[in-house]
Amino acid sequence: MNNIGTFNEAHGADTFGLTDLAGVSWNLEAALLAEQSLARGEAHLIQGGALAADTGIHTGRSPKDKFVVRDADTENDVWWDNNGAITRDQFDTILADFQALAKGKSLFAQDLYGGADPAHRVRVRVFTEYAWHSLFIRNLLIRPDRGELPGFVPELTILDLPSFKADPARHGCRSDTIIACDFSRKIVLIGGTSYAGEMKKSVFTYLNYVLPAKKVMPMHCSANVGADGDAAIFFGLSGTGKTTLSSDPNRSLVGDDEHGWSPQGIFNFEGGCYAKTIRLSRDAEPEIYSTTERFGTVLENVVYDPITRVPDFDDASKTENSRCAYPIHFIPNASSTGRAGHPKNIVMLTADAFGVLPPIAKMTGAEAMYHFLSGYTAKVAGTEKGLKGPEATFSTCFGAPFMPRHPSVYGNLLRELIERHHVDCWLVNTGWTGGGVATGGRRMPIRVTRRLLTAALDGSLAKADFRRDPYFGFAVPTSVPGVEPHILYPVKTWQDKAAFAETAKRLVAMFQENFKRFEAHVDADVRAAEPQTSIAA
Repeated sequence: MNNIGTFNEAHGADTFGLTDLAGVSWNLEAALLAEQSLARGEAHLIQGGALAADTGIHTGRSPKDKFVVRDADTENDVWWDNNGAITRDQFDTILADFQALAKGKSLFAQDLYGGADPAHRVRVRVFTEYAWHSLFIRNLLIRPDRGELPGFVPELTILDLPSFKADPARHGCRSDTIIACDFSRKIVLIGGTSYAGEMKKSVFTYLNYVLPAKKVMPMHCSANVGADGDAAIFFGLSGTGKTTLSSDPNRSLVGDDEHGWSPQGIFNFEGGCYAKTIRLSRDAEPEIYSTTERFGTVLENVVYDPITRVPDFDDASKTENSRCAYPIHFIPNASSTGRAGHPKNIVMLTADAFGVLPPIAKMTGAEAMYHFLSGYTAKVAGTEKGLKGPEATFSTCFGAPFMPRHPSVYGNLLRELIERHHVDCWLVNTGWTGGGVATGGRRMPIRVTRRLLTAALDGSLAKADFRRDPYFGFAVPTSVPGVEPHILYPVKTWQDKAAFAETAKRLVAMFQENFKRFEAHVDADVRAAEPQTSIAA
């Protein structure tokens, strides 16, 4: 077997059962990986030097094709209502078939860290079939110093073979795509999909499983920190503004997607960013846009002119989920350490397409746990096939697909940290005001959201006068300098007050119905934080 690059020769591919390979390219950097990707016909070069690759029919994750080995270690710890299960024997069959398929192939391997805090990071080895996948995961995770590689011993191993086709009858899965996780043996197998995001989310899923036992809170959030060390974290589902709002020229970016909160503070799980590019503009998001013009960035499913190689970020013909993956140091004000102290503020972002939530509200610890477990946002017509109007979406912990444990584990841990460190918690509506999507509303002005966030993060908003929202119960500021007073009172922005009341009651009922599955797992004060139409009445 032909080994190229630097690696721990005592822990080569054979220690993972990969034998009779044509070769392994170990820990190659961007130049060689881009060269290999082009030579193998996996990708193309774009104006500015970025690498562009397509992922075929899979332009996003395949959560229904993700399975966890159900064994003595996981039986009582995994949230099986949310995670597909396979047996140990089924996983062993999948692993053997992966190893057999790999024979004769030239693979790429990266030795990386998941976690910027040495006390809580995981050593990850990622074998990939594609060179561009190796560059992608190298961009997204944390790259060790070259001197660390000869002694690198992996804890978690990922084998990514897009050419693998799973067999439901043989492997216990549902299609020819498989993401199989064995937490006991610390192995993830990814087959039948070229979507590179599966690799990064597999690391996140593993950390979501192991860290709570160490009293470290794993979070699907972005984070930034001010000049005085005042950190803030931003929870939010796709489309709520998590990446945009945490990218603040006056604050350092700690990370844009995945973090841990330990007794020492917060830390990024990753060493890169995976930003959406659909309708990306140089004016609105100049820092992210500039990364698409740099060598080393990977563009995923981005449409570009075949002659000029200029990307068209407004073209969604391939997918609305086009992305760019780049090392975090491509962002000028990014943290060099990926670490910060305990957050002073937690922001939960929601894009309320019904237009009834206020632009900002202050929450107690119990209210924060309620809304964290709810994970509310709303999809709008046009974002999914067949969607005719706004549709409430509840993704618990703002990341249900990546949560191996029951949501109450994460919710209780978060509440404990909030109370211990006296964190101010905010719910921010980046959705609609003056009506919903279907009732003449408009998107919440970004200038209003930024002004409110600035006031929240600098501490001035916490000193404002507040009123109780009659439907959702949380505290809403009565006035904020520079913000039109009426926009803080959602009902005042609607012409049809009766329609507002009816819509608000409908959303309250959706919250109540969704939260029934968590009622038995939370304290009475969290249950009492539930929105109540009787309050409004």
